[in-house]
Amino acid sequence: MITDPIADALTRIRNALSSRHRKVNIKHSKFVENIIRVFFRIGYINGLKVYRQGISKYITIILKYDSDDISIIHGLKRVSKPSLRMYCNSNNIPVVYNGMGTSIISTSQGIKTSCKAKKQNIGGEVICFIW
Repeated sequence: MITDPIADALTRIRNALSSRHRKVNIKHSKFVENIIRVFFRIGYINGLKVYRQGISKYITIILKYDSDDISIIHGLKRVSKPSLRMYCNSNNIPVVYNGMGTSIISTSQGIKTSCKAKKQNIGGEVICFIW
């Protein structure tokens, strides 16, 4: 049983990137799927596919590499944890590596990047950083 599916998904992605895998499979949850879709929209991964195997659902993530076979994702960090939730309002949304990275925020209007949350003037729970 996984107590933190978001941390598990981010760790699986980090491990796959360090091993230079092209794909990685993670356990499905709607929240994790929405986070991965945000990664896809902002260009950190090439694609994702949700599939069912027996009674379980999984997400296959197709990782993105440049022409020199270096990963596009240089780092992933879980910010808000089950033991310590981190919230921000629209005035103090965290900036990752002076704008070179992105923070993923769970708002009342869904999962957003830091840029979209600032534009829409909304805050929420800071889920993770990606750079």
